[in-house]
Amino acid sequence: MNPKFWGMLSLAMRAGKVAAGEEKVTETVRGGKAFLLILAEDAGSNTAKKVKDMAAYRNLLVLRPGDRDEIGRTIGRKFAVVLAITDQGFAEQLIRLFGDRQE
Repeated sequence: MNPKFWGMLSLAMRAGKVAAGEEKVTETVRGGKAFLLILAEDAGSNTAKKVKDMAAYRNLLVLRPGDRDEIGRTIGRKFAVVLAITDQGFAEQLIRLFGDRQE
């Protein structure tokens, strides 16, 4: 994954534009405040289905950039399975950087 993607995600977290955890993300999506969802590649099948269904209903994009440990480290937690980006600018940048994948 492009290191700039992880840097942008970390910046979004520090700016307070990230909701983390299934409950917070669900609340954010239902409130119409989410612009992008990030789901860990190793998320459980029930969680993945719930997030994908929620995203489809609200017409949101879901990115799967890495595992729960990598996502968690980036936002300063032990692990994170699902995130919602609550700022359109950050969401657009993350989508762009995700498309510029570099291993």
